[in-house]
Amino acid sequence: MNSTIETILNHRSIRSFEEKPLEKETIHTLIEAAQQASTSSYMMAYSIIGITDRKKKEQLHEVSGHPHVLNNGHLFIICADYHRMTYGVSEEAKEDMKANLENSEHLMTAAIDGALAAQNLAIAAESMGLGMCYLGSLRNDISKVDEILNLPEYVSPLFGIAVGVPAENPEKKPRLPQKAVYFENEYQDHEEVIRAFNDKISDYYASRSSNRRTDTWSDQMLRRFRKPIRMDVTEYLHKKGFNKR
Repeated sequence: MNSTIETILNHRSIRSFEEKPLEKETIHTLIEAAQQASTSSYMMAYSIIGITDRKKKEQLHEVSGHPHVLNNGHLFIICADYHRMTYGVSEEAKEDMKANLENSEHLMTAAIDGALAAQNLAIAAESMGLGMCYLGSLRNDISKVDEILNLPEYVSPLFGIAVGVPAENPEKKPRLPQKAVYFENEYQDHEEVIRAFNDKISDYYASRSSNRRTDTWSDQMLRRFRKPIRMDVTEYLHKKGFNKR
């Protein structure tokens, strides 16, 4: 097993960081790694915003509620971005582009491009001994984040990434078994695999060194989907010109 695979397999989310801002050279390297990710049709339909202003961090912390939004080595926000595609384009040409800019296909493409770039950044950070945590919680009030970042038409925040020197070493959380995520030739029922995984997760939560609890993966998913969350996101995306067709 090579060092790249070891880095990937050793991933865990870090939510507590030492008070050490990332050096500019480190930030540059992480962004460079992100930009080398694969991209659909060479569109590179994302932007990355680094937050260095303390006031903006505090505002984003109010949206998220997580302390690692405020206390980290550097906070990156990944955005879907088709705004730059309209630079230097006449209003008539922009109108011709509108059906594509606003369709669901291109929202998916931007989200995929952004996620691929972010994962490159995450692996690069971990290979340097840094820790990281993804932050979907910035969508708790997506319109507020839009306002804080001053985003133009056809740009929307997707998620954040907190990066820094780890101040904790949590246990590695089990992942679904391969039989639950990889199938040959067609989708296969795997309810029994999930039942066995629930037993494994129950043992994991009962035995870990901190935050022990009684829980299973299926119970977490039930809690997640029983109560509607972030129901404002669709309306927000329509206002920004996304996912309208």
